[in-house]
Amino acid sequence: MKTLDPIHVGIILGLFFGSLHLIWSVFVAIGLAGWWLDFVTSVHFLSNPFTLQVFDPVRALTLIVVTTVVGFVYGYLFAFIWNKVHKMVK
Repeated sequence: MKTLDPIHVGIILGLFFGSLHLIWSVFVAIGLAGWWLDFVTSVHFLSNPFTLQVFDPVRALTLIVVTTVVGFVYGYLFAFIWNKVHKMVK
């Protein structure tokens, strides 16, 4: 198995997490988030207990930045652990 570059994996996972939350923020801004929540909960045989708040660009940017950073940290840690296990198995 190959070793992973923790920085690259962190960037990829960070961009993935951040882009999902960017899409969510756009859905909230254009009014599709309620429909999406209703759809997702109904296909899981649940009712939607959530109430959406008014879109706030500062809160949306905070959400995107925080999830991007968290995704980077998760990706970095995953690659770091992967490489340590890879060395032990070799």
